[in-house]
Amino acid sequence: MEPVIETFESRKKHMCVKGDGLSIPVCDKASLPGTVTQRTCVFGGARIVLMPITDSIHLVHGPVGCASCTWDIRGSKSSRDDLYKKGCSTDLREKDIVFGGEKKLFETVVELKNLYNPGAIFVYATCVSGVIGDDIKAVCKKAEESTGCRVIPVQSEGFQDHNKTKGHWIGCDALLDNVIGTKEPEETTPYDINIVGEFNVAGDLWGIKPLLEEIGVNIVATMTGDSYVEEIAQSHRVKLNIVQCQKSSNYLAKKMEKKYGIPSLKVNFFGLEQTVASLRDIADFFGDEEMIDRTEKIIERGLAEVQDDIKEYKKRLDGKTVALYVGGNKAWSLVRAFEELGMDVMMSGTKNGIREDYERIKEVVRDGTIIVDDANSTELARLLKKYRPNLLISGAKEKYISLKLGVPFCDFNHDRISAFAGFKGFISFAKEVDASVSSPVFDLTQKTLRED
Repeated sequence: MEPVIETFESRKKHMCVKGDGLSIPVCDKASLPGTVTQRTCVFGGARIVLMPITDSIHLVHGPVGCASCTWDIRGSKSSRDDLYKKGCSTDLREKDIVFGGEKKLFETVVELKNLYNPGAIFVYATCVSGVIGDDIKAVCKKAEESTGCRVIPVQSEGFQDHNKTKGHWIGCDALLDNVIGTKEPEETTPYDINIVGEFNVAGDLWGIKPLLEEIGVNIVATMTGDSYVEEIAQSHRVKLNIVQCQKSSNYLAKKMEKKYGIPSLKVNFFGLEQTVASLRDIADFFGDEEMIDRTEKIIERGLAEVQDDIKEYKKRLDGKTVALYVGGNKAWSLVRAFEELGMDVMMSGTKNGIREDYERIKEVVRDGTIIVDDANSTELARLLKKYRPNLLISGAKEKYISLKLGVPFCDFNHDRISAFAGFKGFISFAKEVDASVSSPVFDLTQKTLRED
């Protein structure tokens, strides 16, 4: 069988073609040393889950570099506080490494409480604080007693695992152990829900929330985009969790089902078909006839509003190819949205995918699609040169590889500034994809850039 691209022998099984024998690549393994993979660590995974809580301080207990590398890790937006945008670190130095950093951590927590009076202070362990053995839990407990503020330890030492997925779980555990269920709601309704795994990147939540409120559900908490810690504290009394980013947050939904008996639904608000299916699933769950009728009217109106606006974009995008190299959830959840624009997903890959992610990718892509695990920069460049997609969808780290090779690029990760969720979001999505694919600048790039 011809290899997908030329690469190291040990990397060959990390790439495959659906329908060509091996349809799920080898995955969830430590990266090959020296291949300059772009993975993040356990600490980064925990920050992704918790950082969007807007009224909280997120304090990194480690060298200042750990904080700067993950400060503002997502473009998560807020309609209220912006405290979460403060980049806070204990700035551990050589002296702290030798004598320990617990005193410094305690003093920093007290100072931050006095300065900002936050809803909570999340304290993140890093590799350095883990190696020197600081007892973060004990310091947080002492600081909480002293200040009266929630001080929550997050045991997220980066060296715990090669995959940031464990960091997602640690972030979820921090909420389960210290926040969820710590406050009773003043009143409840039969239609209370939580939105789980929605981080309000570029304002995606604001494309979903009005639709849900219009069908008649009451959103108690979003975990964790545009949220307050006190809202999450009351989230244990809802009737349903809907889960958007299933890679980072299925774990939390399953734990809440086990602990509080809350069922969950997997939803996807990227793309028309998926948005329609998600709204119907939620209405069907509650089984209220008025809600079901109302939902159908909202769907009819939403689809009608979108069709005219995307007509011109579809004409230009029809038949174009797209390569996805994104997070595990987006690597499969975006496929149908591109097909609705007439595009063909010819490659899908992720840096930190686990087997379940690749099984979902395999389910949704057509035969002949390349599936890639943890591609490094050289491999990604070779894939783009060999297969020449009309568009690469990825994050900021892959942006310049793509542009330097003359391949149109669209950001779907942390640096994205346009909301893509829901009906109106799909119009923005189509507009941005078309702006990248149809830009005349790529006709001006030198052919030598495109040759191997």
